[in-house]
Amino acid sequence: MTHDSVAAAPVRVLIADDEAMVRAGVRSILETDAAIEVVAEAGDGREAVELARRHRPGVALLDIRMPVLDGLEAARQITVLVPETRVLVLTTFGDDAHVERALTSGAAGFLLKASDPRELITGVHAVADGAAYLSPRIAQRVIAHYRDGSRGDRAQAQLRIDLLSGRELDVLALLGTGLSNHQIARRLHLVEGTVKGHVSAILTKLDAHNRVQAAVLAHRAGLAPVADHR
Repeated sequence: MTHDSVAAAPVRVLIADDEAMVRAGVRSILETDAAIEVVAEAGDGREAVELARRHRPGVALLDIRMPVLDGLEAARQITVLVPETRVLVLTTFGDDAHVERALTSGAAGFLLKASDPRELITGVHAVADGAAYLSPRIAQRVIAHYRDGSRGDRAQAQLRIDLLSGRELDVLALLGTGLSNHQIARRLHLVEGTVKGHVSAILTKLDAHNRVQAAVLAHRAGLAPVADHR
């Protein structure tokens, strides 16, 4: 599979799942892409945190239900201890409660194990590039959940985004569709470093821990259009 980052260093990935056969399957899918390198595997959440600290991968691919420490708590610890590692949750459970917990734990993306294998590769590259990524099978439902929230929720979200400048609102709207800094820069005809500065300011002003939380707020405020994940 061809990817823009093939010429650059590959995306280094940690896989964490308590089933060895699942880890082997995920590894075999990822290794079909020359731009991805699996650097470690963990069988439980605590081991995932330890290996993330040791290897500092670009992406940690975590299952939710694991012994010793579940994937959501592991995600929270990794985002605090190894902030350069982006967490992508890969799980069987796609209900709203698990998605909500994953996003509030600092995960940058959420994929279902039943997804097309190509989606796994797309998701890994998306979060490695700084974008938020939700499985298309649940993205519309999650977005609808925030759009259909109470008027109070929407009003509160709109008050929060009022803190942003006009250009920051432009960036937030595109960030809400899951675009990376590079893609946003192209859309707005800006230098990528400028977009990175805007994103940093947005997260600070909105008191958001990561891009996904900012994207959720954009949807809750009615700012972001529905993403096209094709």
